[in-house]
Amino acid sequence: MWYAHNPGRRACQLLGDGAALLWTALWAAVALAVHRLVLPASQPASHRPRIPLLGSSVDGALRGVAHAGDRIVSAAPAPQGPAAAQALAVLGAVTLFVIPVSLMLTVWLPRRVRWTRQAAAAQELAGTEDGRELLALRALLRPLDELAATAELLPAAPHETPDLDPDPDLDPDLDIPPGPGPGSLAKGWREADPVVLDALADAELQRLGLRT
Repeated sequence: MWYAHNPGRRACQLLGDGAALLWTALWAAVALAVHRLVLPASQPASHRPRIPLLGSSVDGALRGVAHAGDRIVSAAPAPQGPAAAQALAVLGAVTLFVIPVSLMLTVWLPRRVRWTRQAAAAQELAGTEDGRELLALRALLRPLDELAATAELLPAAPHETPDLDPDPDLDPDLDIPPGPGPGSLAKGWREADPVVLDALADAELQRLGLRT
């Protein structure tokens, strides 16, 4: 799977994928424009049209490349001049496209592939009892604040229900069992408590944006 079930998570993924496609298309258009700028050696570089969406410094640098191409064509023997200009134009366009797109892919693609693999594995594990125990164990490794939020969703045991009118003769030093917390989740996982296991497994699926 490539997109989450959760609408918010799926919207973020769609926005990220759209931004990656837009970035790729933008640099493809720039590379094609640079190819056209550098290629026509018959037209002086100073008279060639300005590339849209680029600043003056970038446009000036590209015109410098065009001037260099003109000099290469002028210095090359007559039969090799057009071929040299075409090779320079292709090389410059490919370089201009590959570098920014590769930088984007190194940031965007690993995260998308990692989420896809995790989501596929989580969906497969959620279908079996042993798999849900593994998901629960994975959820126990989350930060403590996330575990505390999961523990608050657990139903309180009878002995964990707070006493609103405590006995005044009760020994204050007597240990009172604490309410649900991260420790109770770990204890429930060790004892294979089905309620705790389901809560932890569902929390892990929700973290990935999947249906529980």
